Amino acid sequence: MTEPLFDLGQVVITANAQQTLQQRGQYHIVETMLARHALGDWGDLDPEDILANNEALRDGSRLLSAYCFDDNFKVWIITEADRSVTSILLPEDY
Repeated sequence: MTEPLFDLGQVVITANAQQTLQQRGQYHIVETMLARHALGDWGDLDPEDILANNEALRDGSRLLSAYCFDDNFKVWIITEADRSVTSILLPEDY
């Protein structure tokens, strides 16, 4: 197994994201999304955002992943620049 590229810090989830994922029967994939994020699989981002994340690995900036589902449902994962907190949220929670 590949080692994570960075520390996630404390992992938190917004109440809206938790409730929505549970209602959709998809809460179980949170661990998978977090693992993908930590391994540098940024999900469904445009090339500019992927480049920004790759630069953030070098300069210590904030990291963003976006994971989209077939019905255009989207989950964001954001790790703060100091790597102290990783938040799981929906775009409307931002």
